Amino acid sequence: MKGEETMIEHSRKSYTSNRVVIKLSGSIFGEDTTERKIRAYADMFSSIKEVQPIVISGGGRIARHYIDLARALGSDEANLDIMGINVSRLNAKLLLAALQDKAYPKIPKDLEEVALAAESGKIVISGGLHPGQSTNATSALIAEIVNASRFLNATDVDGIYDSDPNINNNAKLLKRITVQQCLRLLESESSMAGTYDLMDIVALKVIERSKIPTRILKAEIPNILNSIQGGIQIGTEIVS
Repeated sequence: MKGEETMIEHSRKSYTSNRVVIKLSGSIFGEDTTERKIRAYADMFSSIKEVQPIVISGGGRIARHYIDLARALGSDEANLDIMGINVSRLNAKLLLAALQDKAYPKIPKDLEEVALAAESGKIVISGGLHPGQSTNATSALIAEIVNASRFLNATDVDGIYDSDPNINNNAKLLKRITVQQCLRLLESESSMAGTYDLMDIVALKVIERSKIPTRILKAEIPNILNSIQGGIQIGTEIVS
């Protein structure tokens, strides 16, 4: 524990570049993914100036497909979590392959390795890290350990609504929401592997304790780029 705390302090004191953590939706890596699509995201991250992107890939539909099959076959939740982590790391490797030497050459396996990778100053690509944690929670913890200036959760929806837009046609997109309001909205979230949605309790508690500026937005290239460098406020801001 002491070694991990030292690593956190070292990371916070020694970096010189602005760091932004981006949780990238697993939907980017679906079964219809093409080389061109992955390369477009890689090119976008490479084009960012004066900011060090630290990107965490989600597992997406492929992870959920494997998890559902394994659950039906009798696998326990812990092993299902590990399966989801492995898929997210495969997705991360696709992005790493497109970035080549512009990114740190390894996919980190824990928070200590993420902190060390961030010291390189290069783009860092990660997948999930620990069973029982969504990639949203992992991303929030990574944002905390590298002292990121922002955490962007780039997902497959425009942001957080006051009700389910798939059910309620009058659902309103919230421009700003507190952690406590978000917890109330998401209190019915399932904790089973493969069911994590926009945020979960662990991610929100980390955001709250570290006061990390957080935004949920749709994972489209212009949205991510404008949010990082264009100063355009897109999606939903979560405030502590």
